[in-house]
Amino acid sequence: MTDFSATPATATGRPSMTRVPEGHPRPLERLLSVRRLTSPVARESLAIWVAIAAGAAGAAVGLLVFFGRRAPLSGDWSVGTAAAILTAVAAGLACLVGLARSTRTTHQWMAQRHWGWMVADAVGLVVVHAAIAVMACLALFRLFQEAFTGLTVDGIASTVMLTLTGTVAGYLGFNSSARISTRSLSTLLALFMASGMIVSMLLAENPFWWHAFFSELGTGQAGILSFWTFNTTLTVSGLVLTTLSSFITQDLFTWARARARLGIRKARIGVLRWSLFIIGLCMMGAGVVPINFSDPVHSTFIRILGVVFIVLLASIQIWLPGFPPAVYVGTYLMLGLGIISTLLWFPLRYYNLTGFELAMGGVIYAWLVVFIRNLDAVLTEAGMGDRDRDAAVQEAVDAVEAGQEADEAAPSVPERSATAAVPVSTTPFTTPARQTGGRPAYRGWTVGPGGPGGPR
Repeated sequence: MTDFSATPATATGRPSMTRVPEGHPRPLERLLSVRRLTSPVARESLAIWVAIAAGAAGAAVGLLVFFGRRAPLSGDWSVGTAAAILTAVAAGLACLVGLARSTRTTHQWMAQRHWGWMVADAVGLVVVHAAIAVMACLALFRLFQEAFTGLTVDGIASTVMLTLTGTVAGYLGFNSSARISTRSLSTLLALFMASGMIVSMLLAENPFWWHAFFSELGTGQAGILSFWTFNTTLTVSGLVLTTLSSFITQDLFTWARARARLGIRKARIGVLRWSLFIIGLCMMGAGVVPINFSDPVHSTFIRILGVVFIVLLASIQIWLPGFPPAVYVGTYLMLGLGIISTLLWFPLRYYNLTGFELAMGGVIYAWLVVFIRNLDAVLTEAGMGDRDRDAAVQEAVDAVEAGQEADEAAPSVPERSATAAVPVSTTPFTTPARQTGGRPAYRGWTVGPGGPGGPR
C-alpha cells in the first residue's frame, strides 16, 4: 500500500493535514464518501426508503381506485390490473434511482459517455424492469384468482395488496439497478426475453401460429396482444443487448489493459463490442419492422444477425486470446450446434422455421451466459472482481485512518504562520481507481482533479 503521511501535529495538539488545493476534497473525506456510496448498509437503507415510498404510492392508489367497491383479483378493472400498472411505475422509477447511484460508484463510465448512450441505456433498463414487474404481477394475480374462484375483495384488502406489491417492486427494482453488473444484466435480459416470448405465445389467438414461423407472433395474425408483446420484447431486448455489450467490453478492457502491461498478446475487444452492438440493432430492426410489413427488410436483419454471430464465435481465439481453453471448446461446440440446427431446417426439413428460430435463440443465449460467467471468473482471479474492489476501498480508508492516528500520537511542533505555505504532498494517493502497480480497482473509474466523478 502507498504510505499516507500528513504533516506533524500543531501546538494545539491537532494534526496539521497537508494543504489541499481549494476545491479538492481531502483524501480521507473522499474515501469516506466513496465508502458511504459503496457500503452495503447504505445501499440497503436507501432501498428500504425507496420501498416505503413505493408502498405509500400503492396505498394511495388503492384508496382512490377501490374505495367503496369490490373488485376481482384478475381480469378487467381488477386489483391485478391496477397492481400491474403500479408495479411497472414503481419498478421503473426505482430502477432510475438505483442506476443514478450506480453511475456515481462502480459504473462512472456510463455517465462519461455521450448523453445519448446514457439515455438509451436508462430507457432499456427501465422498460425491462417495468415489463418484468408487469408480467410477474399479472401472472401472480391470475394464479390466485384461479385458486380462489369467484373471489372479490373490498377496498381495504385491495389497498393492502397494492401496498405490498408496490413495496416489493420498489425494493427489487432499486436493488437490481444499484447492483447492476454484467452477470445480473445478462440474467435480466434472458428473463425478459423468455418471459416476453412465453407471454406472446400464450396470448396468441390463433393456436396454430407455430405452423408458419416464430415471427408469425409479430404479424398480427396471431392476435393484437401477441403482436405488441412479441415486437416490443424483440425491440427492447435488442436495446438492452447494446447496453450489455458496453458492460462486457468495459470488463474486458480492464482485463486486456492488465495483460498489455505484462506484454502479453493484445485482445481485440472492439470485435466483440461491435458484433454484439450489431446483433442488438438487428433485433431492434426485426421488432420494429415485422415480417408482414416488409419481408425483405425483416429477413435481412435476421440474416445479418446470424452471420455476425457465426463469425464472432468462429474467430474467438483471434479476438480474445488468453481465455481458458474450455471457453474455446464450448464456443466451437455451440457453433457446431448452430450449424446442425441450420441443417435440420434446411435442407433436411426436420422441423420448420419456428423450430429453427427457437434453436438458434437458445444457442445465442446459452453462449452469452457461459461467456459472461467465465468473464466474471477471469476478472475475479485477476483481482478485479467486486470483492477485490470493495476490499481495495476499505484498505485505503484504513491506511488513511491509521496515518491520522499516528499523527495524533506524534510530538507537537510550533504551528506555522498562515502565510507560510505548506507544500502540497506529491505522494501518489491510492483511490478506488488506482491500486498498487497501477491496477484499476473499479472498472471504468476515472478520478479527475475534483476527486471521484470530478472533471478530468
